[in-house]
Amino acid sequence: MKTILQLLALCSALFAINAQAQWRSTTYNVKGGWNSIYLHGDASHATMDDLFASDPEVLEVWRWNPNPNQVQFTTSPLIPSTGTPEWSVWVRGGGSNTLLSMTGQTAYLVKCSDTAGTSHAFTIVQRPLPPSSTWVRNGANLLGFPSFKNGANYPSFSNYFVTFPAAIAANTKVFKYVGGDLGPGNPIQIFSPNMERVDRNQAYWFESEVVGNFYAPLEVSFSNPGGLEFGRTGSVITARIRNRTSAPVTITLTPASSTAEPSGQTPITDDVPLTRRIFNATTLVWDEAAITGANNTEVIGPQSTVELSFGIDRAAMTGGSGAFYASLLKITDSGNLLDIDIPASASVSSFAGLWAGEALVSGVTSAVANSPGATTPRALPLRLLLHVDDSGTARLLSQVFMGTLADTGNPTGLCTKEAGLKQASKASARRMGAVHLPLDKVVDGAGAVAIGGSIVCTVSVPFNDPTNPFVHQYHPDHDNKDARPDGTNTPLAAGEESYNITRVCNFTFTAVPPEGTSTLGWGSTVIGGTYSEAITGIHKDTINVSGTFVLRRASEIGAITLN
Repeated sequence: MKTILQLLALCSALFAINAQAQWRSTTYNVKGGWNSIYLHGDASHATMDDLFASDPEVLEVWRWNPNPNQVQFTTSPLIPSTGTPEWSVWVRGGGSNTLLSMTGQTAYLVKCSDTAGTSHAFTIVQRPLPPSSTWVRNGANLLGFPSFKNGANYPSFSNYFVTFPAAIAANTKVFKYVGGDLGPGNPIQIFSPNMERVDRNQAYWFESEVVGNFYAPLEVSFSNPGGLEFGRTGSVITARIRNRTSAPVTITLTPASSTAEPSGQTPITDDVPLTRRIFNATTLVWDEAAITGANNTEVIGPQSTVELSFGIDRAAMTGGSGAFYASLLKITDSGNLLDIDIPASASVSSFAGLWAGEALVSGVTSAVANSPGATTPRALPLRLLLHVDDSGTARLLSQVFMGTLADTGNPTGLCTKEAGLKQASKASARRMGAVHLPLDKVVDGAGAVAIGGSIVCTVSVPFNDPTNPFVHQYHPDHDNKDARPDGTNTPLAAGEESYNITRVCNFTFTAVPPEGTSTLGWGSTVIGGTYSEAITGIHKDTINVSGTFVLRRASEIGAITLN
């Protein structure tokens, strides 16, 4: 065959990696001889030898590395040739292979044993990726597309490319591989775009001299390039979906489970509990609803764009710290043209670190006879500083310093007194305090900081503590001293001029935020719930107060210097 593409330079070795990912198994039906396939997901978790260990019929795999400076082909694509940067190659049993693994959103040529009359099938486990495509002006485009299979048929080329007609214009050529030896009969030119179907698992040669990123009649882009990757602390990801067509389109969002992870990859605990966020113009807040089944649709007008907002229900992620959740969000359209799998993932974050916020106390048990109620007209805010160390121990703090520590190596960290900071770096340090607690107080909590869990912190205010409300060191009736005529001041015991005060503070962490609190970040960067406190020593009876509390993550440092 006459050489009609001159190959220049582009290739890099690829290596198998361990990754946190969701997975999809795709089966490719091919013929003996040369075929083309397209991977919509990444399969670089395994080497080529491992990928095809159970498929001896696969003899060679060639990856096309597009070069924008390529010379245009005029009759048919070039027979793949080793030693050129546009092609990376794996040959079974070969000693100098340049293709070490298979990346996603990429086209490949696959040579199988036997003739075009023999059918083969092999399955590749891959990590789905958001769709993407790059067309190069020279016309050397070997591409695949996320088309939808409606029953037994994929959409026709003419319908699929109606918004990108330059790809199949009369003065351009499109080729597909049909098996058998390379030559005049393979690949063959597609002459009837009205009849030819766009097989999502196949790659096609386009000689169109265009520049663009077309991959489907609808374009999807996410605020996170990886799709719905929430990580340990993410809360909101937005998507912009553009309808390129001249007719309104209804898209359907359907969650789908990941297949089992390949050996050596991060275990998947469960599906990601995705939510759809819709702004309520009446209440001026975001309403969130779980995405289950095919119950989520959106109408997009002709040549219009919509922005969708997605969240995550971290309260439903009941796995331990570090547990990995992964699944897919399938996007299909009413025109039966596209079928896109968007990867979704999240990890359960540790609650270790410093949390700052406040309790809003609005419920008070009245000791007055015939009291009209137990709710205050206005909530009393109580500043809260809570630290959770790496072992899960929670401590209520009256103050905390964040900055460069005086410890060996001067790490950035947390300490409970200014003396723990490096002297020369105090100007850049930050201090946070809670004035309703005794000075320099560190109160260990009993229980666990977790959604659905609770902790109890008992704050003791001794009768002679400077912060005790009964104490006044300059008032003879409140200085805890027995003033005598001879000038001696005998110390008094508790209960004579002042009293020991005990505050038993109970924090219950709820899956749903308190009323009026945003759900944004709840369960990862924001936690809280109900608060109650029993106070003894102020009155002859125990005083009970209650309300709600909200804490926001101020630091993820689990270590703290208790100095």
